Amino acid sequence: MGGFGTTLLSFLLVLTVLVFVHELGHYLVARRNGVRIEVFSIGFGPELFGWTDRAGTRWKFSAIPLGGYVKMFGDADPASTPGAHTQDMTPAEKAVSFHHKRLGQRAAIVAAGPIANFVFAIVTLTVLFATAGQSFTPPDVGGVQPGSAAERAGLQPGDVIQSINGSGIQRFEEIRQIVSIQPGEPLQMVVLRDGRTVNLTATPDVKEVSDRFGNTHRIGQLGIMRGGAENKRHDPLTAFWQAGREVTGMVTGTFTALGQMVQGSRGTEELGGPLRIAQMSGEVAQSGWYPLVWFMTFLSVNLGLINLFPVPLLDGGHLMFYAFEGLRGRPLGPRAQEYGFRIGLALVLTLMVFATWNDLVQLRVVEFFRGLIS
Repeated sequence: MGGFGTTLLSFLLVLTVLVFVHELGHYLVARRNGVRIEVFSIGFGPELFGWTDRAGTRWKFSAIPLGGYVKMFGDADPASTPGAHTQDMTPAEKAVSFHHKRLGQRAAIVAAGPIANFVFAIVTLTVLFATAGQSFTPPDVGGVQPGSAAERAGLQPGDVIQSINGSGIQRFEEIRQIVSIQPGEPLQMVVLRDGRTVNLTATPDVKEVSDRFGNTHRIGQLGIMRGGAENKRHDPLTAFWQAGREVTGMVTGTFTALGQMVQGSRGTEELGGPLRIAQMSGEVAQSGWYPLVWFMTFLSVNLGLINLFPVPLLDGGHLMFYAFEGLRGRPLGPRAQEYGFRIGLALVLTLMVFATWNDLVQLRVVEFFRGLIS
């Protein structure tokens, strides 16, 4: 029960913080633009507890802790579809209605949620690097394993890897991050050797590793060793710069992985849902607070990215509709928006079912039940 309790509490903590940050972005920019906020909810479904502030906003925690929403005046539902009464509002009501704000204001309010997730990640990592420090090992090749991809590429001990596929390298940890998500794919490297620049092409070996739950993952491996690791505490400006580099690396890595899934070179079994996030939250929490904070920033970046996808129902879908509105000079018709939201709902639900099925398979739940009936 101790392990389960840690997993559950870690999952609720991580999800609550990230959802609050995302919805707070919408809330603050909406209030800044004079929109009345009716509900700020962490979770969906029946309310567990809450309170109403002086502005009339109901702040509440709901029973299903898998997201959240900000319901603004004029919204028909948490997805921010316009209500039927928006056309019959009085001038005073239109002044505080989300759907009667200018196009730029509505776009800013919608984009503020994902942006808040990116800002949260950068600020959190900045504080982390300025206080607890950052794992910072120079990108020097300390050794090369015989028969490895590094040896075949011509890497030598003492080489300093300056860039991979055009991306500048400052830390050995960045090499590992890039290589691990590109197994079997050629990498163009620029290496500093004895004061001169050498261009090399290295194709990481494909290695299958298993986690403690028996799940198998394919990662890339070069076969190089680093020198001594160190934990480096930065001044605030450098910490901010390094935090920005880390977030950029997370975004690049996510798009690389998604591209590989589309191409078929990476399995879709790596897509995880709430169960996998809960499992990983528990594992990371047992490793200490530093890894848990790092994991939270990684999830925050991915939450921001996912919400920017141009899928109706997500923030990116709303921004796509606003782009059409800007080009046409008027909003899309109610029927087009309705069909768009239906398609978006179907896509989101399909992805959730697929990710949850992956979770059940990876966590051996399906195998367990098959064993009971076989």
